[in-house]
Amino acid sequence: MGHTSYDPTAEANLTREQAERLPYRLGVGIMLLDRRNRVFVAQRADMRTTAWQMPQGGIDAEEGPLPAARRELREETGVTTVELLAESRDWLDYDLPLDLVPKLWGGRYRGQRQKWFAMRFLGAESEIDIFGPDQEFTAWRWSPLQEVPALIVPFKIGLYRRIVEEFAPLIER
Repeated sequence: MGHTSYDPTAEANLTREQAERLPYRLGVGIMLLDRRNRVFVAQRADMRTTAWQMPQGGIDAEEGPLPAARRELREETGVTTVELLAESRDWLDYDLPLDLVPKLWGGRYRGQRQKWFAMRFLGAESEIDIFGPDQEFTAWRWSPLQEVPALIVPFKIGLYRRIVEEFAPLIER
């Protein structure tokens, strides 16, 4: 499932050195583009601030990155009518802030190592449903590509800039 477990009572008695010894959780992310080359972003339900993100989540055991991306996209947005445009050249990492490491994923990971996919949404907007059984979002919108990094939580900005830079050539000028 794409749902991230969060324990607000977990203590953050972790040093950077301890966190760096933890592995990354393998995951995927999807840059979903509409026909006007705008990017799908959704507002996280579990954040106190207005944090927006592209669909993303973990890779299940014995699941490949592309099937995981299609599953996460379906679970988080209801979207299945897509065309694959590109796959990121590399796996991209982000580290969680120290105070979040013990609170997310049972404290087992320092962050995520993600493979990203660019996909074109070919369906009608009525296909988009963020209110499924594993609801992670409260709102969604289409955003210009260059605005996307500024919408994300600060610890993921570098990752989002890399994704935007790599997938920018897909956008017709």
